[in-house]
Amino acid sequence: MTFSLVLACFWAVVANLLAMIPSRDNHWRRAYMLIAVGVPILGYVTWQNGPWIGLLVLAGGMSVLRWPVIYLGRWLRRRLG
Repeated sequence: MTFSLVLACFWAVVANLLAMIPSRDNHWRRAYMLIAVGVPILGYVTWQNGPWIGLLVLAGGMSVLRWPVIYLGRWLRRRLG
């Protein structure tokens, strides 16, 4: 397993641990922090392991952070349609 995949797995574990801790703002600050850290890790995974593994890691990250993705989709739908 490459170092980039180890970082991606560590990111997933940290994301799940942060989701278990109560929050007053419905975890949005933590989601922004995870996105800011996850995008470079995703780029590193894609660069080191190829685009198919990068897409798998992207799908895993999107399943963890599904509400920001849902809100982004709603916002894009309003802007474009």
